[in-house]
Amino acid sequence: MKAIQLRMARAAVGWGVRELAKKAGVTANTVTRIENGADAKQSTMDRLQDALEGAGIEFTNGDQPGVRFNKAAVSSSAKTGRRKGAKAAETNR
Repeated sequence: MKAIQLRMARAAVGWGVRELAKKAGVTANTVTRIENGADAKQSTMDRLQDALEGAGIEFTNGDQPGVRFNKAAVSSSAKTGRRKGAKAAETNR
């Protein structure tokens, strides 16, 4: 997972730095440093990736690394008419 993928995935699920940090069991400062290009332990990257994948994110690699919602998350969200993280965004309005 690259720094840009981390930022894209976090934005896709509508989480702030603190929310991702809490869900992954790391500090918000750690998330910010990684998003800004700092190196991190593999175990930290695994925790972040696991948290985001649990919210329905799939990391894509190859020539153009990116992120997308996996099919199971998209199917589940289609039934409710919203993607995961949307409820939190609505609550903050």
